[in-house]
Amino acid sequence: MIPAPFEYEVASSADHAIELLGRFGEDAKLLAGGHSLLPLMKLRLSTPSALVDIGRIGELDYVRDGGDHVAIGALTRHEDVHFNELLRRENPLVAHTAGEVGDPQVRHRGTIGGSISHGDPASDLPTVMVALDATFVLRGPNGERTVAAGDFFKSFFETELGHQEILTEVRVPKLAGAGWSYQKFHPRAQDWAIVGVAALVAPSNGQPGRTAVALTHMGETPLRARAVEQALGSGSDPADAAEQALEGTSPPSDAQASAEYRNHLAKVLTRRAIEEARSR
Repeated sequence: MIPAPFEYEVASSADHAIELLGRFGEDAKLLAGGHSLLPLMKLRLSTPSALVDIGRIGELDYVRDGGDHVAIGALTRHEDVHFNELLRRENPLVAHTAGEVGDPQVRHRGTIGGSISHGDPASDLPTVMVALDATFVLRGPNGERTVAAGDFFKSFFETELGHQEILTEVRVPKLAGAGWSYQKFHPRAQDWAIVGVAALVAPSNGQPGRTAVALTHMGETPLRARAVEQALGSGSDPADAAEQALEGTSPPSDAQASAEYRNHLAKVLTRRAIEEARSR
């Protein structure tokens, strides 16, 4: 299908993008790589009045050491995140998951900030950010503010971003030897996850330590599996803890899978993710 008519303008900087969003109004959308937004526009599921193209803003394309964290510019391509040596050393969970996004074409055009800002509950990187307790830097006409990943995703395609704000930076913690895993089930490499599970196990005197678990495509947002974490903290083994993965979820039934099938996958992938994270 053909998208509905819209205006289009290229932003030369982050501040210029904020200015353009103010000029075009609340129905305007940011365009980075376009691999999430454009398919929705073609299906008329999204009909923005204007697109503000931020894909050429070089100041938002970087990966830097931030001391206790790694800072990733919002316009860093998935492929660059995947192969970045700093991330592979300090937070391999993010680097690995970026390499699981779509196919090579998507990874060479899509950006980490675009994936997060889009707020799709079937997307991989938002789930990882929730498991990591990452922090997002948002910039608007009143300056910058930071938002925890767990507070950023509000509902289906709805985030904490104000209509005149842009995501400029993603801050992820250094893992310092923690075990990690991202398990994903999808029919083809370019497909969205039917279900995905991110797990992080912090070391604790040679024993399995605190575990963070988050779920992809099991609700309207990426979800933290708190019941699983509590079970593990009480001494449950991965298989028993994974039985708690469905608490607080509301998986959809769609052309890819039924809610019942997603429920089954969530338990299986949660167990696998915990086991892999503990084995690293």
